[in-house]
Amino acid sequence: MAKKRRKNVTVGFVALGCPKNVVDSEKMLADIAQAGFIIMSEPEKADVVVINTCGFIAPAKAESVRAIAEAVACKRKGKVRRVIVAGCLSERSGRELLKEISGIDAVVGLGERDNLPEIINKTLSSAAPTAHLAGPSAPISDDRGRLLIGPGHRAYLRISEGCNHRCSFCTIPAIRGHFRSKPVEIVLAEAAELVSAGAVELSVIAQDSTCYGRDLATKVGLSDLIKRLDELRDLRWIRLMYLNPGGIDEKLIETIAESRKVVHYVDMPIQHVSAGILKAMRRQDTPDRLARLLEKLRSAIPDVVLRTTMIVGFPGETDEQFGELIRFVKWAKFDALGCFEFYPEAGTTAADLPAQIPEHVKQQRQEELMLAQQKIAFAKNRDRVGSPLTCLVETIDSQGTGQGRFYGQAPEIDSVCVIGNCSAEPGQFIDTMVVDTQDYDLIVEQTQHQAAVEI
Repeated sequence: MAKKRRKNVTVGFVALGCPKNVVDSEKMLADIAQAGFIIMSEPEKADVVVINTCGFIAPAKAESVRAIAEAVACKRKGKVRRVIVAGCLSERSGRELLKEISGIDAVVGLGERDNLPEIINKTLSSAAPTAHLAGPSAPISDDRGRLLIGPGHRAYLRISEGCNHRCSFCTIPAIRGHFRSKPVEIVLAEAAELVSAGAVELSVIAQDSTCYGRDLATKVGLSDLIKRLDELRDLRWIRLMYLNPGGIDEKLIETIAESRKVVHYVDMPIQHVSAGILKAMRRQDTPDRLARLLEKLRSAIPDVVLRTTMIVGFPGETDEQFGELIRFVKWAKFDALGCFEFYPEAGTTAADLPAQIPEHVKQQRQEELMLAQQKIAFAKNRDRVGSPLTCLVETIDSQGTGQGRFYGQAPEIDSVCVIGNCSAEPGQFIDTMVVDTQDYDLIVEQTQHQAAVEI
């Protein structure tokens, strides 16, 4: 006999981490709601608090631990009955997390994501802390039926899980398992569902999107998937995220250039350019190949916007090798660049390498690199003054000032366009003219007042 569901049980949800975690959070929220629980906007006032954590690098783990500590403190004050910790930190730490942080009632691994409503009920019925861990390489989940956290006009489309690369600094394979592509039929069905619900922009995400389809019997690759997504009638923008440089070949470049909907924006984490550091990182790239790839992209797609990430302070990084990185960045003139200090993550090969770099040196190098990139980004912004841009409106405040993005700005991570006297609504495309800059942001004015424009 089926158990009766609990009535009027409230659940507060804290979503942390990367876009892949956002997708997991949205699916868990939908499952919670469909199971009859009441979702609270203020977690500290809920019966059950669920924290979907990130555990990729030390700062992300620290943020997750703080969120858990806050929930446990509310529990001890009698405001919260149960605290459930899900996501990457649960997968990475497992049962040890119950020992590390007293007051957690359940840890839920990535493979148990779709069982969360049942786990909530079990946790409410027992005071004994429990661990629900299926292992990091569980079959990839179907992400259809999500409750979107962000605005409905944009969404993330996850096409694979895990990673087969073995970069010496990275914990992702240990956390999310080996690479698994989502079957193309499910990807297309999810995309259609999101578009029918109002999404006009889909950001394609994976640990390395270029690997998509290599493990599928159908041998449908990323280029083939793009062509299928192009056929979705009401989809306007397709944004490709996390393209490993080694997987960007002539076919993919040609597909991006010819696609009617893929925006000319390439996010490819390079991490470093010194041959010695790349080898120690277990990256397949070389400085020459990276330089040729940038030239190919800009030749085939003249208006391409290039974003990358770098790591400074990798073990053994000399002043000369850091100088190579600075010189390359100044030559490459990336449109956007993120920089991380190296963190010696437990379980990774790089954590045990000799010649670890002192913290103050890592901080100094990060600051120097970002200042060099800042000059490049600000100069590129100034060059756009007087140019027309199509913007997707994100928000509008009470004074009528809008915030939007042109194709070269990814949601949540890049700069924005500030739109004066915006007459459109969020989710609409408008024609604008760049009139000024404000640090990394562009100041634009609307040049037409139709509800939407063609791109």
